[in-house]
Amino acid sequence: MGNLNPMIITFAIYLIVVVAIGFIAYFSTRNFGDYILGGRSLGSFVTALSAGASDMSGWLLMGLPGAIYLSGLTESWIAIGLTIGAYLNWLLVAGRLRVHTEYNNNALTLPEYFHHRFGAKNRAIKVVSAAIILFFFTIYCASGIVAGARLFESLFNVEYSTALWLGAGATIIYTFIGGFLAVSWTDTIQASLMIFALILTPIMILIGLGDWQQAMAAMETAAITAGKEYSSLFAGASFLGIISAAAWGLGYFGQPHILARFMAAESVASMKNARRIGMTWMVLCLAGAVAVGYFGIAYFQEHPELASGVTQNHERIFIELATILFNPWIAGVILSAILAAVMSTLSCQLLVCSSAITEDFYKGFLRPYASQKELVWVGRFMVLLIALIAIWLAGNPDSLVLGLVAYAWAGFGAAFGPVVILSVFWKRMTSAGALSGMIVGALVVVLWKNSGINLYEIVPGFIACFITIIVVSLAGKEPSTEVVSKFEEADKVFRAES
Repeated sequence: MGNLNPMIITFAIYLIVVVAIGFIAYFSTRNFGDYILGGRSLGSFVTALSAGASDMSGWLLMGLPGAIYLSGLTESWIAIGLTIGAYLNWLLVAGRLRVHTEYNNNALTLPEYFHHRFGAKNRAIKVVSAAIILFFFTIYCASGIVAGARLFESLFNVEYSTALWLGAGATIIYTFIGGFLAVSWTDTIQASLMIFALILTPIMILIGLGDWQQAMAAMETAAITAGKEYSSLFAGASFLGIISAAAWGLGYFGQPHILARFMAAESVASMKNARRIGMTWMVLCLAGAVAVGYFGIAYFQEHPELASGVTQNHERIFIELATILFNPWIAGVILSAILAAVMSTLSCQLLVCSSAITEDFYKGFLRPYASQKELVWVGRFMVLLIALIAIWLAGNPDSLVLGLVAYAWAGFGAAFGPVVILSVFWKRMTSAGALSGMIVGALVVVLWKNSGINLYEIVPGFIACFITIIVVSLAGKEPSTEVVSKFEEADKVFRAES
């Protein structure tokens, strides 16, 4: 079709829409609070889908289906762990964090919340937490850019270096212009696109195979040929392997880009409905991603002549199936879901990094009395800076999406997860305990990653952080009366509103 390639047209329309949303949000951004948290005005529907879309990055449509395609259902322990972790995060943390951040100087970022939660006397906790955010999020942003580059590289036959800029460009533009409102509004569209793609694609794979019986027969043949048990949750999996996969759920409690959605909700009361919407969306999306990888095994067993793309890179399975099974116009819409997943997560990650630099470093140390207009523009330029660093990190064409995400996810989960949980449940927690736990959790993740031990680094990191917080807090001086009374007041408000 030459220049009238339907997929190119579909992608172009999609990109124009999200950039247009960025410009619309620009006119609703009056101050830095609007740019970072949208004025705490998100309703339950937008909160739910925005939290889900910002969570499920390119790994949902590339990394997870690819892992299932390579090893079978044993890799679905990741999805099981994530579902449990997300539900507990909504149930236990979401509403409490919404109230506690508001009661602690209306904190816009996690570092600012930690700073005020423990008395606003120790700036070290603000600096360390912001530094952890910048370190791990830059890696996380790189994973999204890799996923976007893979998409453009595969579909449009461009060089990887060119694909990096094509994949990241539109996201940078609408995040730069519209801030949190643009990110949240586009997330809602992107979440809808993702669930549509992940429900429809497995159905089309089954239709392409004939019926359920033929699909299962092809699975048996594939299993015999490869010498694997693709249909078992436990085949070939060690105890540590299952724990490592399920432990992904621990990461939810410490992800700044997801927690920001809770902080931005309009009220605690909206959380219950948001939880129902968000969890329904998540379960359907994860089930669809697992089904794409699983049924993809059978499809390429039956059609080995079409399997060259996934043989080269298993994380391209969703891309390959969509281009094979769908009309080019529909394939363009389906594959836009990958771009949606990448853009939704990358945009909020860029925004959280920007807020950490602007609110916690620039305003906190350099310009404490900076105007709101100045802070918004500094925040915008920080989006550009972080994006450029992430593009540089993503420059290796051999990078795998799931590996990059796993490292960053573990870093946040171990460094911030126990701190967030205990900060909204335990009034005896101290600033020294929080700071010590944060540092220990992050260090354990980094050191364990390079240890060669076959256990996902989030497990020892999370445990070490939790224990450190409790031991250091109990060993030190009790929090001040002011800190305790503020905690009790926020807790009382939460109970009254929930």
